[in-house]
Amino acid sequence: MANVLIVDDSRTSRRVLRDILERNGHTVLGEAVDGKEGYDLYQTLKPDIVTMDITMPVMDGIDSLKLIMRFDPQAKVIMVTAAGQKQKMMEALKIGAVEFISKPLDEEAIVKTLKELS
Repeated sequence: MANVLIVDDSRTSRRVLRDILERNGHTVLGEAVDGKEGYDLYQTLKPDIVTMDITMPVMDGIDSLKLIMRFDPQAKVIMVTAAGQKQKMMEALKIGAVEFISKPLDEEAIVKTLKELS
């Protein structure tokens, strides 16, 4: 199972994602509330997979993804998107995101995505 870093400014989203991941055998190494903290934790924790919200304060998920990919071109980052973010999603995939999941979070889709990447 994968070691995961969750990056999302919503405490509720982080909790739901943590519950889904842990219930399915994954380990959550840490949680970040913005892209800057996510990048810093990525360097320290070196997770197998990152779940990255797109819209966050301080530094958004796109800018954080750019930094992570520069630091580790092999990083596996799954972008978490809300409806209406197709443009940003396409940009994230070009930068190096490996997959994306949509809000509201669907346990089956999350489990399937992580299984494919682990």
